[in-house]
Amino acid sequence: GIVDDLLVYCYEPEKYLLVVNAANIEKDWNWCVTHNTVGAELENASDRMAQLAVQGPKAIEALQKLTPIDLSSLPYYTFTHGEFAGEKDVIISNTGYTGAGGFELYFYPDAAMKIWDAVFEAGAEFGIKPIGLGARDTLRLEMGFCLYGNDIDDTTSPIEAGLGWITKFVEGKNFTNRAMLEKQKVEGVTRKLVGFEMIDRGIPRHGYGLLDANAEIIGNVTSGTMSPTRKIGIGMGYVKTEFSKPGTEICIDMRGRKLKAVVVKPPFRK
Repeated sequence: GIVDDLLVYCYEPEKYLLVVNAANIEKDWNWCVTHNTVGAELENASDRMAQLAVQGPKAIEALQKLTPIDLSSLPYYTFTHGEFAGEKDVIISNTGYTGAGGFELYFYPDAAMKIWDAVFEAGAEFGIKPIGLGARDTLRLEMGFCLYGNDIDDTTSPIEAGLGWITKFVEGKNFTNRAMLEKQKVEGVTRKLVGFEMIDRGIPRHGYGLLDANAEIIGNVTSGTMSPTRKIGIGMGYVKTEFSKPGTEICIDMRGRKLKAVVVKPPFRK
């Protein structure tokens, strides 16, 4: 399965920062400790770091006011560190899990309120607002991004989840469970993670059953919501492989109601 999905920041050939899902800090730390066979120095710095994700198409304009670093020169999924909002050592990362563009900022906790206030002042003219994980969830789902604990976890394979790009079977490159994953790649899997859009009106929710035309169970919903931009129900779930082709009609069991949906290839918002 998948222990976690995380970002690895490479500072130097032998200095890295792992940014993990907050709920998985202890699990990930224990995994790293038990798999440290090379004598690496490990540090759990979670309690000494704070983070803000400033997301949206106007994020770069707002944040540029607060740093001398040229944010437009920072490629997607790269980072730098330097002065931001008067603080000297802030990590500025062109990342985020919304598909809307933006940056993630990492800094010492005692600077958190100062940076928060500065960001909201800089973004005021663009209508910046604080949002929570519920809004992040609808944004990432519209893009078809997997959420750990919903769409991927210790019981799911990257091959099943359509994440084959993270398991590159290069000769001489070994990684955890390579032999089994390579076998899945060659022989295929019995289930696949798919996206779907509702045909009938309804909101799919995590855990709802996915059915074929004969009302036989073929899988389950892992993520679902009402798309804020499309105004239709969208979701993802694992289905038997024969039902994974885009255009395949399926049904969602919504508390006994059988509502029609169609398999589509994400993102849901083009």
